[in-house]
Amino acid sequence: MVEIEKTGEVLVAALKGEIDLRVAPELRERLDRAIEGFAARHLVVDFAGVSFIDSTGLGVILGRYKRVTGTGGKFAVTGLKPAVRRVVELSGLLRIAPEFNSRAQAVRALAGGGAGA
Repeated sequence: MVEIEKTGEVLVAALKGEIDLRVAPELRERLDRAIEGFAARHLVVDFAGVSFIDSTGLGVILGRYKRVTGTGGKFAVTGLKPAVRRVVELSGLLRIAPEFNSRAQAVRALAGGGAGA
């Protein structure tokens, strides 16, 4: 469901599989624990391993966006496949969060305040 790694002040959440009603509560808990436990300021969500996302899963992601940006942090996404991209676009997330071509590019931009971050 999610693999977490930290690089400096940037937490990377690599999502996997179907992000839906069934996994949303555990995903929310794991992301919140990671944000608190690693004292991460910024968050990159990598969707490369996601095959499906529903509105409940999007709600979890949008909630973490609000949490991170509400404390002055930055949020970015990467790895969107066409079917998942469509759902994420419809949610409005791509209007408020920058998308990067790679995880490394997103981490660099958030850590250094690069373009789009």
